[in-house]
Amino acid sequence: MPAEVIASKIYLIRGEKVMLSFHLAQLYGVETRVLVQAVKRNLERFPQDFMFQLTDSETDVLVSQNVIPHKKYLGGYRPYAFTQEGVAMLSSVLRSRKAIVINIGIMRAFVRIREYLATHKEVLRRIEEHDRQIKTIFELINKMMLLPEEPKRKIGFVPER
Repeated sequence: MPAEVIASKIYLIRGEKVMLSFHLAQLYGVETRVLVQAVKRNLERFPQDFMFQLTDSETDVLVSQNVIPHKKYLGGYRPYAFTQEGVAMLSSVLRSRKAIVINIGIMRAFVRIREYLATHKEVLRRIEEHDRQIKTIFELINKMMLLPEEPKRKIGFVPER
């Protein structure tokens, strides 16, 4: 599976990069309820920083953005969100060959996103530094414009009076 397809299913929710149970089930080729059942049977492997269930308002936002189908198509349940660590832990719960291959692709997509964001942070830092320098230059120009002009001396012969 192309990393771009997987990366398009990674969302920023509660400040975490996560994948939703609905999309993970699609990637693994299982029903969402099967994935959730496997997780619930192994809850000790999924602490809050690995997985959390979305609130109704978070679910409504994702439905309104066409990220996920309406809850009635999801069996009336709110989706679960899995962090990178939670997705890695899924490989110990779902033991099929396809799950292993998909998991490797997902891990690579998370790494690419992290590298992409790190690159953009450096560019953003440089832009902010340039903005500060430009602001300083404009302040100096404005100060120079406010200085009173000295009377200009005439050039050439000036007759005495």
